[in-house]
Amino acid sequence: MIPFLDLKAQYAPIKDDIQQAINRVLESGQYILGDDVAAFESEFAGYLGAEHGVAVNSGTSALHLALLAAGIGRGDEVITVPFTFVATVAAICYTGAHPVFVDIDPRSFTMDVTQIEAAITPRTKAILPVHLYGQPADMDPILAIARKHGLLVIEDAAQAHGAEYNGQRVGSLGTLGCFSFYPGKNLGAYGEGGIVVTNDAKRADMLRMLRDGGQARKYHHVLRGYNYRMEGLQGAILRVKLRRLDAWTEGRRSRAVEYERYLKEADVVRPVEMPYARHVYHIYAVRSADRTELQRTLQTYGVQTGIHYPIPVHLQDGYRDLGYVAGEFPQTERAAREVLSLPMYPELSNIQVEFVSAAVHHNVHHVHAF
Repeated sequence: MIPFLDLKAQYAPIKDDIQQAINRVLESGQYILGDDVAAFESEFAGYLGAEHGVAVNSGTSALHLALLAAGIGRGDEVITVPFTFVATVAAICYTGAHPVFVDIDPRSFTMDVTQIEAAITPRTKAILPVHLYGQPADMDPILAIARKHGLLVIEDAAQAHGAEYNGQRVGSLGTLGCFSFYPGKNLGAYGEGGIVVTNDAKRADMLRMLRDGGQARKYHHVLRGYNYRMEGLQGAILRVKLRRLDAWTEGRRSRAVEYERYLKEADVVRPVEMPYARHVYHIYAVRSADRTELQRTLQTYGVQTGIHYPIPVHLQDGYRDLGYVAGEFPQTERAAREVLSLPMYPELSNIQVEFVSAAVHHNVHHVHAF
């Protein structure tokens, strides 16, 4: 069996460092926020080239608070894409704002920048691009459109830790950038976690209050806030893992190169790294006109796969009230029918990549046992 994701393989070589970090927190008694969370905020923001990081309890919370810190509220509109994890859209709805969708570019799976201006209305306050699967959205046109129309840009970088757009790490390009540290992410906690990064000191202060019940100081609640604080254990664990993120990213990129080589003649569409991008391959998604049969074949050979995402947000039952119908976003809907995520993690061996690729070709007999 080749698992879709193998977190145990990642844990084994860092076990001692992780245990030391956990022990440090347990001995400190700082179980919520505390020194390790503060250190991680600084280290992660520095890694991105941003000035401030505000750690929270999930990527969804990061998006929610970033929107609030941007002044988004009831009656406002935020432009985003329907081909994303539902949290992107849920966070907009939490603020009382209305999500406005544009379709994706079929090569990158990210926002089709040519459709943005047609979606802008007097109620539009922000653009929320998603760096999906580890591929950066095309940020220069997005930022230019935002400047032209007086809009803010909030990046959903939940799947793009360390990804780069024209040499600059995503999350640091817009006014606010949001990341998730869900365990399966390229930089994952051992539980839930998230962060908002920004160069705006005032918004960073607001984010810190919002995550902590709206407190400016203890028992002085100047905002209506939330209990979105990061746990001390997660901050300590993420500090250990952040030091290895670049090496893990190179491992993923290396596996992607191998997949590209082995799948060249296969009847699938392989991922494309856009000219402006440094893709970090959180997901390695191929496209197949007969995804069901391909997934069944791979399962027969003991290869686990995933589908990210089979139902676009605009067609989810919980979001029918947004008023969209099937057929409005053809590239999104086609991708949702065709994408299949192959195993992708730094510890995946070359022989495993070869075996998965051979299974895609329906020919595993020449691949040695792994």
